Amino acid sequence: MRRLLLMPALGECAPLDPNSRPEHTDGLVREDSTMKNLLSTKSALGALATCAGILAAQPSVAEVKTELVDYQSDKTLEGYLAYDDSIKEKRPGIVVVHTRRGIQSFVQERTRELASLGYVALAVDVYGKGIRPREDAPSAAESARLKNDRALTRARVQAGYDVLRSLPQVDASQLAVIGYCVGGLVALELARSGAPLAATAVFHGTLTTPTLQDAKNIKGRVLVMHGADDPTAPLSEVDALIKEMRAARVDFQLELYGGVRHGYTQPLNGNDPTRSSMYNERAAKQSWASMQNLFNQVLRK
Repeated sequence: MRRLLLMPALGECAPLDPNSRPEHTDGLVREDSTMKNLLSTKSALGALATCAGILAAQPSVAEVKTELVDYQSDKTLEGYLAYDDSIKEKRPGIVVVHTRRGIQSFVQERTRELASLGYVALAVDVYGKGIRPREDAPSAAESARLKNDRALTRARVQAGYDVLRSLPQVDASQLAVIGYCVGGLVALELARSGAPLAATAVFHGTLTTPTLQDAKNIKGRVLVMHGADDPTAPLSEVDALIKEMRAARVDFQLELYGGVRHGYTQPLNGNDPTRSSMYNERAAKQSWASMQNLFNQVLRK
């Protein structure tokens, strides 16, 4: 991701205009071409010096590096890694779990954004290399497989988690996970498995689990951000999650957004009120800010 630092125009750095300083002689205005050229040259040099100072004062902005990472579970998986290579110290790592459509552009964007915030982020693959379903039927089939086989779900996300914590840029004691849609289910299953996580953040996720007793294994804080009008994961799932978290004495937080449906973070979901998934800009921005606030509290950079 390239970032360009634009130099301001000379007129912006040097408000001095030689034409605005005419010489007055005997009540008449006389323009001296020599003086005009001198002032113009001085103002240009001054502008360049000022701009050079401004540029020198700007912090260097490194390009966020991205890589595709192959690794193994029950099959070959392909993750999407992002990090800022200008940071030399070890830093926290974030596992990003994709939506039901796999690692598409939206998930890649969120992964790069986390890297720009100073984390090492790995979008883990829980479908399999090359499986990126764009249509509803195949994506529903892939997500249903994970929902119905939690052992498989945990094994695949654990494989990605292990890759992340083994990276030389990562402080393995400072790890968190976020998940969207079915990725929220996967993120919660990673937390329920007892993986050492400082935080788990779930965006419009599936919240059910067949192993309620495993909530006692959760190590860090849990943040669930959910649409109050989500028909895919209705309030009955939210109520069950609250009971599960309370029974296990998990440090959890729930944000419910009124009038918000499933998939609210993704602009491609549009604003058709007849669909179960619908983008909501307010909820998307609020949930991302809430995630950052949680990470700022529990992760050291």
